[in-house]
Parts: sequence; structure tokens; C-alpha cells
Amino acid sequence: MWSFETDEAFQTELDWVETFVREEVEPLDLVFRGPGDPWDPDSPAAGAMAPLREIVKKRHLWACHLGPELSGEGYGQVKLGLMNEILGRSRFGPSVFGCQAPDSGNAEILARFGTPKQKAQFLQPLLDGKIASCYSMTEPQAGADPAEFTCRAKRDGDGWVINGEKWFASHARFAEFLLVMVVTNPERPIHEGASILLIEKSTAGLEILRNAAVGPYVEQGDGVHGYLRFTDCRVPAENLLGEEGKGFLVAQTRLGGGRIHHAMRSVGVLKKAMDMMCERVLSRTTKGELLANKQFTQEKIADTYTEIMQYRLHVLYTAWLIDKYKEYNREVRKEISAIKASTPKILQEVVYRAMHIHGSLGMSDELPFMNMWTNIPELGVVDGPTEVHKVGVARAVLRDYEPTNDLFPSYHVPAQFKAAMKKYGRFLN
Repeated sequence: MWSFETDEAFQTELDWVETFVREEVEPLDLVFRGPGDPWDPDSPAAGAMAPLREIVKKRHLWACHLGPELSGEGYGQVKLGLMNEILGRSRFGPSVFGCQAPDSGNAEILARFGTPKQKAQFLQPLLDGKIASCYSMTEPQAGADPAEFTCRAKRDGDGWVINGEKWFASHARFAEFLLVMVVTNPERPIHEGASILLIEKSTAGLEILRNAAVGPYVEQGDGVHGYLRFTDCRVPAENLLGEEGKGFLVAQTRLGGGRIHHAMRSVGVLKKAMDMMCERVLSRTTKGELLANKQFTQEKIADTYTEIMQYRLHVLYTAWLIDKYKEYNREVRKEISAIKASTPKILQEVVYRAMHIHGSLGMSDELPFMNMWTNIPELGVVDGPTEVHKVGVARAVLRDYEPTNDLFPSYHVPAQFKAAMKKYGRFLN
């Protein structure tokens, strides 16, 4: 049976989450504005988040993406989608509820592939929100093309020795450990020759050259995306996560979920932008009437509502597919890529409309639209650029079609008419 209703008990939780985020979490965005504040355990914001996190834990809403064996609630993706679209209203939302990236995905990798010692040293503190982590994959000369990766790890006795550079390693500056994708067998294709190594922050040979930020900041180099260099950086053999050469399979543990969670939280950003847009048009008068009565304004409101609804349903449908199949199969990957590719476009449309309706105030630092706007290009690049995902979607769609060997297409009207007449023409007599 098809249903768009939310379970009554869970809806009660969602109502609580929405009120809690609006009243307790969103104010954090105004007070703590540093680039790493929501994720850095040493940030002043951590003290403000601590009591909020305790409330969330007592409500049994902490790290709900994890299973009971990791002290989570084991929510399916549909429930997570409904929850994350509320958390997405605030930069601090995911951190207060224990589902912030990249820690959420890194925890899943450690839980599945880590040794008992690694789990005790890193996993539990990560789950408790006491430490931060980093996932490092892209390289400065390669961007998102793994075939161009050159950061190498060679086996040497009882360890691995890493040499090379990594780029845009988010949260490296305050991470307790990093999960780093490295080439371990250059003789094999990259998807068979790359592996993931766990590297502690204090390991000799690991250097942060600088930290980039998304968008302009007063102090250049004060961002959270590290430019890393490894020089004869040695780690123990047991720091290999999963099998050697299977790094991309290990990474899939986190990438698929991370992409859909970006989309889920983007629904929250879109709804917040629309909320502000609607209040503005009902409050502002120009040329003798409310903005809400202007037809161009009504068109913007109608388009925004329709596009958000379509996007939201696509996100929830993708979440439903994941819950149904319990794995990232071909059909699931197609839909994840589709929503990932559509995320920056709908954000661009909706945020621009909301900002435009507010005029000069909308462009100023007295409203949040420019911060929203700055994050749009990032969502078109992280976890694979939009173009790559569109190629993947197109290929997946085309697999379900067959070419014709005839001169004219199978839907050529003369041929179809002839066949139709053969089938039903006798009724014309």
C-alpha cells in the first residue's frame, strides 16, 4: 500500500525536534560563526552544545543513523530523511544530534573495518562527540578523478610508508585521526589498487600546509579544509582498513549515505529560505500593495513551493529505496546521483529568489542568504562533482533502453500506423 503518512509516534518526535532546533540550536549559528565551530571539540561552541547533546541523548535521538550495537537507534533512511530536513535548518543541527559529517561516515567505516584497539581508541570517543575525524581522498592535481591520484603507500616490513599530497581534507586541523585514500598498487586500475589507511594526527611525516575555507574569510588560511603533505609517513600494517586494493568498496560505506544526507539537510535549507520569503512578501508594501499581491512574486512563491516539494519527494523516494534494498545497488546509486546533481541547482534557484525578494537587505550580512549562497558551489563539488553524477545517471537510465536496427525509429508514425491498422483497421469497415 502506498502511504505518505508519518507514524504518529515518530511524528511526535519530529515535532519535538523542530521546536528544539528552532529555539535551542539555531541561535548557535548567530553566536558561533567560526568555520570549524560546529565540529571542533576545542571550539567554545562545544561547551554550548554539551547540554543540548545531553538532552538529545536522553530523548534517544542521538546518532540515530547508527545501529543499537553502536548506541544508535538504527533508523532507516526515510526516518533519517524526515529528521535531517529539520536539522538542516542549522549549521549546528547535525552536530547537536550526533550525525555530523564526516564523523558519521567515518564511524561506520571504523565500526565495520577497525580493529578492537582502533574502536576503543577512536570509535567510542567519536560516537560520544568527544573527538573529530577527517576523511581525505581528493588531491590537488587530480580533483575528483581517482585515476590521477599519486599519493602512494608502500608496504615496508610491518608498516606502510605514505608519500604524496591531499587536498580539501575537511577538519584535518582538529581531527584526532584521518582516513586517507592512497594508491597501494599502481600496477592495477585505481578501483583495484587503492586502499584506506588510518593515520593518527600526531604521526611523523604528516604536515598540514594550509587550511582553505569555503568563501571569503577575514583571515586567509583559517578554514577547515586541509592541504596535506605526507613525507615518509609511517603507520602500522593494521591501520589498513579493509582489504588492500579495496579502498573504494570501504569508502562506499560512507559516501552513499553522505550524499543522501547532504540532500536531506538541503531540504531544511530550502524550507528555511521559503519561510523567510513568505514572511517578507506578507510584510512588505511597495507601489501601494503587498509584495504578496504582485503576480511576479506569486510566481516565485508557486515555483519555489513546487520545486521544493518535487525535490523533497525525490529525496524521500531515494531513502525509501535504500530501506527497501538495504544496500547501494544500481537503482539506489542512480537515484542518489540524481538528487546529488539536482541539489546545487534547486538551492541556487530558491536562495536567489528569497534573497532577491529582500532586496539590499537580502544581500547584506544582516540576513543569512549570502551564507546559504556561499555553500551552494560546495555542494556541487563535494562527494563528486555534479557532472560526474549526471554522467552516472545517464548511463544508468540508458541501460534500460535498446537501440533500433531499422532506418527509422521504433516510434516512427508510418510504421506504427501500419501495425495499428493491421490490428484494428477492420473496425473501420
